[in-house]
Amino acid sequence: MSGIYCAGWKPALPGIGSVAWERGLPARKPLKMEFCKRLTYLPLGHRIVSMPVLLQQLINGFFTGSVYGLFAIGYTLVFGVLDILNLAHAAIFTLGGLMALWLTTSAGLSIWIAFPLAALFSGALGLVLDRVAFAPPRRRADSNLSGLISSIAMAIIFESAALSIFGARTVRFPEGIFVNRVWHFYSATVTSLQVEIVLSALILMFALTAFLKHHRMGKAIRAVAESERTARLLGINVDGVISVTFFISSALGGVAGILYGLYFDALAPDMGHSIELKGLAVIILGGMGSIPGAILGGIAFGLSEVFTVALTGTSNLRDAVAFTVLLVILILKPSGLLGRGRVREA
Repeated sequence: MSGIYCAGWKPALPGIGSVAWERGLPARKPLKMEFCKRLTYLPLGHRIVSMPVLLQQLINGFFTGSVYGLFAIGYTLVFGVLDILNLAHAAIFTLGGLMALWLTTSAGLSIWIAFPLAALFSGALGLVLDRVAFAPPRRRADSNLSGLISSIAMAIIFESAALSIFGARTVRFPEGIFVNRVWHFYSATVTSLQVEIVLSALILMFALTAFLKHHRMGKAIRAVAESERTARLLGINVDGVISVTFFISSALGGVAGILYGLYFDALAPDMGHSIELKGLAVIILGGMGSIPGAILGGIAFGLSEVFTVALTGTSNLRDAVAFTVLLVILILKPSGLLGRGRVREA
């Protein structure tokens, strides 16, 4: 019979593997997981997975999910205002990372200077995207469909530009450009880059939420998101508000691209393809238009990915399981984890 064994006691929790610990429990003390100081393994299905591996995967999933969430914030911000998906967001994500690389290698700048400059460059691309792809069809009856198709065209143009400038090869940031300290947490490792990724995601989430709630421009963005027609009647410069929204959204996408390149130590002109669909899944999972939901959905998606690999021993089922989790959550809560139903004007 399998179960948890502590100091020679018989199994207390059937179905969970043996747990070794350093000292026995007092007599008749109820067995709880936290009393056991060192977990040896957990048999899950046909695999034996050590607890150190599970702990490391938990950490990795949390940090990977933070990158997904940061990328998805840009998606959800534009969707919340225009009720349309910006399918060029992944291309701006890619160009943000590649621009940071160019600034550190060709221009010789420190990563701490290149980081904000690349984010501003990404924001400027967002302004171009709005003026070229979204502003012209905005006055058409089929503005959403036209804008969606225009964003696909701009994504192809941006990716082609990246290919012509950087080539099709995978590139990396130079060695030693970032001091990545390593800390040991029980049997797992945490790097300073991972910590900074999570802090960046949380700080930007709270800052953007506060901006939308308290700043005058943030309130204008919310007004346009609620009703563009009413916002115009109130004297709000709707086109200017939408441009600011694209700038913020694209700058966040560029930040996500830089962190992605640093974390995975790889940048390529087509790297946006691998995260684009995941970003869409994340904003649906977290709740369309919800900024905290984008972060929460990203972390949930990242955890489902890494645990699938850890428990099955293969990456073949990673995406299938992650999207299955998405479907289950949407069946149970159609609006997403933090989403709320919205009433649209006719």
